[in-house]
Amino acid sequence: MKFPEKYDKVAFGVITGFVLPVIVSLVVFLSAKGDPSLQLWLRKIIEANISTQIISLCMFSNVLIFFLFNHFDMLRACKGVLGITIAWLLLLFVVKVL
Repeated sequence: MKFPEKYDKVAFGVITGFVLPVIVSLVVFLSAKGDPSLQLWLRKIIEANISTQIISLCMFSNVLIFFLFNHFDMLRACKGVLGITIAWLLLLFVVKVL
């Protein structure tokens, strides 16, 4: 079994599509100025009304991984990434509306 065939599963796409934005948000948090705590950082994001921009930035990684999976013809994994991206978009919509 070749590399793309081994990981061409919907579950792998869902896990990748969920974990990658979390990793990006962790990198954004760790690169925050002033070394704030997680609670303080989240409070500043909410007060500055930029939570939707941060979520969108984190979701950009899903676009990249979707194109990578598509390039390797891993269509089942693409379905998983697309599904979890839609879930992230629903979360973004709820945050924006509320």
